[in-house]
Amino acid sequence: MAVLLRTTSCAAATTAGSSSTLLATTFRRDRRLLPSRASPARRAFTTRASAEPLEVCAKASITVPDRLGDCPFTQRVLLTIEEKNLPYELKLVDLANKPDWLFTINPEGKVPIVKLEDKWVADSDVITQVLEEKYPQPSLATPPEKASIGSKIFSTFIGFLKSKDTNDGTEQTLLSELTSFDSYLKDNGPFINGGTISAADLSLAPKLYHMEIALGHYKNWSVPDALAHVKTYMKTIFSMDSFVNTRGLPEDVIAGWRSKVMG
Repeated sequence: MAVLLRTTSCAAATTAGSSSTLLATTFRRDRRLLPSRASPARRAFTTRASAEPLEVCAKASITVPDRLGDCPFTQRVLLTIEEKNLPYELKLVDLANKPDWLFTINPEGKVPIVKLEDKWVADSDVITQVLEEKYPQPSLATPPEKASIGSKIFSTFIGFLKSKDTNDGTEQTLLSELTSFDSYLKDNGPFINGGTISAADLSLAPKLYHMEIALGHYKNWSVPDALAHVKTYMKTIFSMDSFVNTRGLPEDVIAGWRSKVMG
């Protein structure tokens, strides 16, 4: 049985001209009641769970203190770490008041950032690739020919969200992408790589979560019931423990997209 152990602590980060406080939350997974003849996969899991946790800098919530924020790219990284059963320490950063130390480890001042082998690595594409190479089991690799499935949904969602003209075709463009994805899942699902979840799902799912929350709030819109395979896909992934552990609060998602809607 997998047990999630969570401890929370606060640490002060002080620089030459200013001081800031970051919240460090350590998530660890452990195995309890293991059979005496554990499988190789379970032995590997136990070994990794006792290892030094990865350090991950992530966006802090803008609505609730000491909570993870709403960034879909950060969630992609955290999902990858969780699905690979790796312990990690989460350092929440107030992006409206970025501390000086953030620019020291990443001159662009962006998150997510993960410390891997004493080196801070930025960009979710790069981070997830490095994690796959460094921790190949369980594999989350997506075959190249499937890696771009559903990749246009996020940009078409943003186009529809920003649109102020109901006749400009942005809703139909999004529906076309979702319909194409629904057809793919019908023939190849339940996940992008068939029966097993992969990196492509962990990239797409946080974006679908943002789409559901933002369009539901700002446009009273939801995925049509006719796209049953997409709806099942979203429901399945959104209910995964790893997804629940790493998602932003709905109110953060709504607040995060407000400027796009009002701009």
